[in-house]
Formats: sequence, C-alpha cells, structure tokens
Amino acid sequence: MLAWLPGPASATEITQLRVERGDDGVHLSAQVRFDLPFVVEDALLKGIPMFFVVEADIYRDRWYWTDPRVVSAARTIRLAYQPLTRRWRVNIASGLITSSGGLRATLNQNYETLSDALSAIQRVARWKIAEAGEIDPDASHKLDFTFRLDLTQLPRPFQIGVAGQKEWNISAQVKERLKLEPAAPQAAPAAAGTEGAK
Repeated sequence: MLAWLPGPASATEITQLRVERGDDGVHLSAQVRFDLPFVVEDALLKGIPMFFVVEADIYRDRWYWTDPRVVSAARTIRLAYQPLTRRWRVNIASGLITSSGGLRATLNQNYETLSDALSAIQRVARWKIAEAGEIDPDASHKLDFTFRLDLTQLPRPFQIGVAGQKEWNISAQVKERLKLEPAAPQAAPAAAGTEGAK
C-alpha cells in the first residue's frame, strides 16, 4: 500500500501498512520514508527537539449517514540531539502531548547516528490501536493513518519563521478501507535444556 501527500519539497510516503487482529487487540505496523531536510537537521544540531505525531482513526462505514469514529489512537515521538554525548535520543509517548513535560511515561532509546534514530522513527511495529472487541468483525470500516512533523511543538520564534516553508513539511496520510489481517504466528520458544546443546 502506498500513499503520499503532494509537495515536491518533502517526498514523504507510507510504503508499508498492515493492521492485524489478535486475541489481545488490533495492532498496526507501518513503514514511513522521508529524507530529513537540511533546515530540520540544522535545528536539531542546535538543540531544538523535533516532535513527530502518528495517528490512527478507524471509522465504521455507513452508507446512510456520516461514518462514526470507533477508534482513535495517537503517539508522539520526540527526536533530540545530545551535544555532550554526541548521541541521538528518541522518546515515544502514548497520545498527543503539549510540551516536553508530557514525556514522563515514555519509551526511551539512544542512538549513535542520526540515520539510526530516523530508522526507529520511520518504523511503527505492532502498535496497539484498539482492543479486539472495539472492532466489529462483521462490519465494514475505514482507516485514516497519518504521520507528520508537529510544528506546533517548536519554540514560538521558530514557529513564526517556518510558517509556510515547504522544507518543514514532513507528512503523509493513508485513507482506505480497513483490511484486518490475522495476527502473524509467534515463534515457539525453544525447549528447555536444548539451547547450546551439541
């Protein structure tokens, strides 16, 4: 599945998208491809963190009325450069945040290079977006999946400076009929006592 928003300055695209239903809920996996513009990388190197937002909304398909939203999930990913250690830090928080103070309960990971950190941001792996009972298997649904750089999280002077600049446009969206795949089988654990046996 492939989708992108128009705009020659930032070729952001969602190259893979899969939604699986399992006993423990509905999970979404995706791969997003984009090149980090120089102006964004320069701001990161100057100590300004960037916030990426991933959102998934599921609507029940109705021909006779507006489609009601049955599931809404979001996560915020913060990318920052740490000059003292020369490492990149990625924080992943559930939901939308309004400031870095909202990042207390997060998954944190450090990376040696910017490309490694971006690879982690561009890959969404088995993100639980709904409980299994929230999606009626007999009904038709639509999925709205969005990935974007949240410019509202930039310092106020930066927000004014980047308004309308195409170089700061990192966003992609997919809107399509939801196709729930069966969950991939988990690998069986190795039998006790066999590991390392010759």
